[in-house]
Amino acid sequence: MIATPEQEGVTPDLVTLAEVTAAAARVPRWCVTTPVHELVLDGLTVALKLESLQRTGSFKLRGATNALGLVRPGHGVVTYSAGNHGLALAHAGAALRVPVAVVMPRTAAPTKVARVRASGAEVVVTDPEALIRVATDRAVADDLELVHPFDDRRVVAGQGTVALELLDQVPDVGTVLVPVGGGGLVAGVAAVLADRRPGARVVAVEPALAGDLGEGLAAGHRVSWSRDRTVRTIADGLRSPAVGALAWAHLRSQVHDAVTVSEDAIVEAMRRLGDAGVVSEPSGAVAVAALLEHAWLATKPPVAAVVTGRNVDLTTWRRLTELGPA
Repeated sequence: MIATPEQEGVTPDLVTLAEVTAAAARVPRWCVTTPVHELVLDGLTVALKLESLQRTGSFKLRGATNALGLVRPGHGVVTYSAGNHGLALAHAGAALRVPVAVVMPRTAAPTKVARVRASGAEVVVTDPEALIRVATDRAVADDLELVHPFDDRRVVAGQGTVALELLDQVPDVGTVLVPVGGGGLVAGVAAVLADRRPGARVVAVEPALAGDLGEGLAAGHRVSWSRDRTVRTIADGLRSPAVGALAWAHLRSQVHDAVTVSEDAIVEAMRRLGDAGVVSEPSGAVAVAALLEHAWLATKPPVAAVVTGRNVDLTTWRRLTELGPA
């Protein structure tokens, strides 16, 4: 297990299996059960959990839907996001008739901003450094609930439903690879597997160019990376400056390993997935990239990798898979 001394005060209570199973009763009306697709990768058969086929194109819809299902009656919500979380919350808000405001950075892809607006959310565009402040101020000013993109137990519980489905699809899974930015998904997955499949190895995967988790584990406490550092990775969905406090608690006690991957490996993983008929955004391919660079991860099969999203425009996907990272 990853075990490091906590140096940041009170440790949050872990999200429980009961919270995830409650979410599993809440989200199916709005989220699909995503399939598992087998990929043969250099002789290894990998079970791909295709969250890229989720409505809105990423796993984020699970946490967003669960969170909005627990919002106080009559209240709207606000969040901040550069893409997938904002789109998911906007989509869920339209379905559940909950008003949603999304604070987005000026650097967000115009197509993502347009999709969030088209889903019915109010979009507030601001400087990247001001996202959290603007969202927090808006929550106070308009009495809105702030739904954090990953450091919110309602969101984590919703993301954990990925693992419940995976255990139905691959009951004897030995290793599960999970991309990590803010850590909401890996926390939810780990919460389920620690109870339902304690013998399985949970591995957190992040880009080396946004490697705050690895640095934090080495230091023994969470660390934060500046935007100037994380913006270097093509995996734009994994550019969170630090994992959340709740994810950190799960990482310490329920996640077994953490690895980083290069930009070249991310692109090669996108190519391999594309050859298998799976379109993935860079962030969604990092779990497969880990298998290309860390052969020891295959030592405890069956191996499953979560493909977290497909929200990349076709021009960018073609450029990356044909030419590689700039």
